Amino acid sequence: MEKKFIRVRSTKDIIIFSSLIVLGAILALLFEAEAANLGGWTLIVAGVVVAFVMKSAYRDVDTKKMYHKKELLFSGDMKSKLLSALASNPQSIDSVNEGGSQAIMLRIYYSKPSAMAHLQLLEYIPYQYEPCSEMYDCELSKIEHLLK
Repeated sequence: MEKKFIRVRSTKDIIIFSSLIVLGAILALLFEAEAANLGGWTLIVAGVVVAFVMKSAYRDVDTKKMYHKKELLFSGDMKSKLLSALASNPQSIDSVNEGGSQAIMLRIYYSKPSAMAHLQLLEYIPYQYEPCSEMYDCELSKIEHLLK
């Protein structure tokens, strides 16, 4: 079964846009100064825009659990090494080799409350990254060094 993740609002996102709207309403409604009034309405508009745009978390479509995403880029010659490490020993992946030509992407979806991570390797084919491995599950403690 293939895992699918969709972008959703995290609690942090909701707190940010709510506080912008509330602070703007306080400025616009309580103070009579023109600058405070204008600043308040500006914060309200910014809060509404942020509410529609800001989605920083990911939700698994099947389990409804919330995840965060991290992407590491590697050069193309690391593909076979990364594929074998994903299949057998994900803790052996070293982020020191990150960078280079950016032809290979390691996408990590992780959840601290459930202590699980899902890893997938993607290869750059002109104009987009295509999966070149299946989605591997592992414990978060094994790949914590990659999330720093």
